[in-house]
Amino acid sequence: MRVVLLCRYDGSGYHGFQIQPNNNTVQAEIEQSLKKIHKKDVRIYMSGRTDSKVHAYGQVLHFDSDLNISSEAWKRAINANLPKDIRIVSAMLADNDFHVRYDSVKKTYLYKLYIGKEVDPLLINYVGHQPFNFDLEKAQSTIQYFLGEHDFTSFCSKNSSVEDKIRTVYDFSIERDSLNDNIINFEITGNGFLYNMVRIIVGTVINVANGKYEAEYIEEIFKKQDRQFAGARADAQGLYLKCVEYNNEVVNRFIKNALKYYK
Repeated sequence: MRVVLLCRYDGSGYHGFQIQPNNNTVQAEIEQSLKKIHKKDVRIYMSGRTDSKVHAYGQVLHFDSDLNISSEAWKRAINANLPKDIRIVSAMLADNDFHVRYDSVKKTYLYKLYIGKEVDPLLINYVGHQPFNFDLEKAQSTIQYFLGEHDFTSFCSKNSSVEDKIRTVYDFSIERDSLNDNIINFEITGNGFLYNMVRIIVGTVINVANGKYEAEYIEEIFKKQDRQFAGARADAQGLYLKCVEYNNEVVNRFIKNALKYYK
């Protein structure tokens, strides 16, 4: 059977999601838990990788198993062997042709940026930092330039091996956090994201918000198709994979129902 998991984790103590030699990763922790249950190696597949220190509200995973275990029992069994900063929020059984990566149609990322000279020490692992000027209206004026289909070469790390860098951004919002006036929330939804794309977009918006250049210059950055013209990559710890959407309504309902308890 194919088991789909909705996973939530604090990435502060991990070198990203994907397994790496000699480094602790989220994937390694989950696969170790599954190995204890199955008494053999079990490979999990992810909707997308997250980098070192990046978090997830709704990472979607799947693995194949020959054990006859209910969805709720899978959640309890896997969590029993996981550290407390990684939780399986929910589990479901899916058709064997469903794939968490290849069947995704939309992903939403959230970026939290703390504005102020000093970051609250209780937030240091969960926000990016902009110590000086940040004009929210100027930041919001950049949104129009990112919406739609574009070649995001300028907003992708140079070491990316992906050749096709055309992506579509469906929604993008930049708003002050309702609970903390010092935090600006960037929420962006697209059909896919290149390596470090969200963090570079945030870094570019920061440049507009602090007056380094005008919002209109973003059009020129797209035309250049060269990483050096976009802003610096924003801090990793402010980034969260919020949710993933699929061309499968059963899976989408499963994700929506699981996430509503974890705002």
